[in-house]
Amino acid sequence: MLKAIFATKIEVTQGFDQQGRRWPLTKLRLEPMQVMQVKTADKDGYFAVQCIWGQHAKIKRELRLDKATDLKVKAQISPQQILTEGDLVKVTSRSKGRGFTGVMKRWGFKGGPRTHGQSDRQRSPGSIGQGTSPGRVWKGKKMPGRSGGVQVTVRNLLVMALNPEENLIYLRGTVPGPINSWVKLTKTGKKKKLIGLQPLKSAKEESK
Repeated sequence: MLKAIFATKIEVTQGFDQQGRRWPLTKLRLEPMQVMQVKTADKDGYFAVQCIWGQHAKIKRELRLDKATDLKVKAQISPQQILTEGDLVKVTSRSKGRGFTGVMKRWGFKGGPRTHGQSDRQRSPGSIGQGTSPGRVWKGKKMPGRSGGVQVTVRNLLVMALNPEENLIYLRGTVPGPINSWVKLTKTGKKKKLIGLQPLKSAKEESK
């Protein structure tokens, strides 16, 4: 049985549950997937299905399975077959690229003193190594460099609401990555007691 599906990040918004508490919500668009290939342990050494999804079916991804599946080639997989309200999911996507950044933005350094003549060293990393021994900089030192643009996984996000008519899903919490980036949702469990959201506006209502 498949436990994962792909979606497109639309926006980060907010919503109120039935008790009046406000929660951050990430709005995603779920799209049906079509099976293009089924892999088996006898032929390929492992169980998996290759699916295409997205606009014009341009994105192709492989989903690993624990055992053989009944899915056939060209079978359609709808989001409702995998996720329901109250499910806990882990979300995997690529974080926003930040380009070349200094140590304060990349690692959270506090910076140097602002007094005693240090007019141009406030954001400097400071000393980066010893003198004579070992006489070099250790590998792995926290230094300026490229940050972001890496694969990130966030666990235990809660499916607060589903809108099958518009293929939308609302997760409680924030999902890494820019708008219109694709994310992978993997079902990991289910919350025993879900306090649902107050009715959300549809896309048609928001456009008015």
